[in-house]
Amino acid sequence: MKIVFLVIGKTSERYLSEGMAQFESRLKHYSPFETIVVPDIKGGGKRTTDVLKELEFEAFRKHFQPGDWMVLLDEKGKRYTSRGFAQQMQKWMNAGPKRLVFIVGGAFGFSPKMYEKANGLLSMSEMTTSHQLIRVVFLEQIYRAFTILNNEPYHND
Repeated sequence: MKIVFLVIGKTSERYLSEGMAQFESRLKHYSPFETIVVPDIKGGGKRTTDVLKELEFEAFRKHFQPGDWMVLLDEKGKRYTSRGFAQQMQKWMNAGPKRLVFIVGGAFGFSPKMYEKANGLLSMSEMTTSHQLIRVVFLEQIYRAFTILNNEPYHND
């Protein structure tokens, strides 16, 4: 099983790119892993929010594959402790999907079609977080989940 992190738009700050790269390299020790960056929608600032979310869905859809288990990072999603998230990751992996795909949408969230395609929703916090900053935070949590599942000392309760 492969873990895919699907995001829209390039990471604009070097410190965020460096943080992502650090955790991406660590994750490859545990599972095949890939980050896919979908280009920003051209002229997105001139479109309504609903149209922009629909265009983002179409851009994401090009990367979907049969057998994917898709989890949206979304404020309406379920929240977990780090240990709870590790247990949920194990359940998803044990279910045998070809790919476990985590998706971070644009600044305005997801279209209704994206919610229909999703197998799950995951919230990182009740607070609003930049869709670029959450990338590093979430990759660290995936890494933490793997260290918990492998009884490694990274996580301290």
